[in-house]
Amino acid sequence: MSTAERVDLEPAFLIHRRPYRETSALLELFTREHGRVAVVARGARRPRSALRFALRPFVPLLVAWSARGDLGTLRDVEAPAAAVGLEGSALLSGLYVNELVMRLTHRHDPHPELFDAYAGAVALLEQGGELEFTLRVFEKRMLEAIGYGMLLDRVAGSGEPVVREQRYRYRPDVGPGTGPAHAGESVEVRGATLLALAGERPLDAQGQREAKRLMRFVLNQHLGGRPLASRSLFRTLDG
Repeated sequence: MSTAERVDLEPAFLIHRRPYRETSALLELFTREHGRVAVVARGARRPRSALRFALRPFVPLLVAWSARGDLGTLRDVEAPAAAVGLEGSALLSGLYVNELVMRLTHRHDPHPELFDAYAGAVALLEQGGELEFTLRVFEKRMLEAIGYGMLLDRVAGSGEPVVREQRYRYRPDVGPGTGPAHAGESVEVRGATLLALAGERPLDAQGQREAKRLMRFVLNQHLGGRPLASRSLFRTLDG
């Protein structure tokens, strides 16, 4: 028999929600100390349920739940009354971040540093921060948190410092190199872009394009080639 678990006042964000039975909802919560957890919010879909307002994505929550096994039961939730959430392009960016967390983390595998990076990214998006830079920094920090940190300031193999003026071929799980590479194995990127990412410094227009292409290439390796639904939303709006 599995051991019963009871958690109180845990910082969390709601990252996915779907209907469950007639009046309840099945939630995926991203928590700071317990990682991603699944809980049932009983009665959350009733018209007069207080949970309908409290359980909103991109709003910092304090949650309490009990569990015996993989699926828990939400007991209580506290949300700031003045929380606004995300809108427009920031909302699409937030959906993308949520999908990355859903796809690249496992339930009950805590990553406090990733939770902090997520909270910081959401706050910047809500404040109108530069979307592309916010996403690139989050992607970089996420890969570091789950054990796939990128080599950005040193050349793979030699360990020599990356040079701003040099162009490199970046291979996922290897890093930047200067030698030839087969098609599809690497992506070309300037040293200046690599160093800006390493230091989490703002990028120029060319650097933004290179960083986006680089991070997409690297992330696709860890996503198993399966496309992200949120990217389709971006393309629909851009088209």
